[in-house]
Amino acid sequence: MTGKDTPVHPADLAWFKSSYSDTSEPSDCVEVAATPAAVHIRDSKRPDGPRLAVDSVTWTMFVAGTLAE
Repeated sequence: MTGKDTPVHPADLAWFKSSYSDTSEPSDCVEVAATPAAVHIRDSKRPDGPRLAVDSVTWTMFVAGTLAE
């Protein structure tokens, strides 16, 4: 197993929101945490709720698609 394949414990993820996000509470946005193997995504209002993880290629395509709008 390489370092890229090593699972990351959820408590070890460094979550952040976009600098464009509203700073008031509760904020309606997503948070992301990047690791070598995946980009993890969660709802900022439900940090203990469900999470989504996608590979870096998928995340890059998603971000590029949002910028094209």
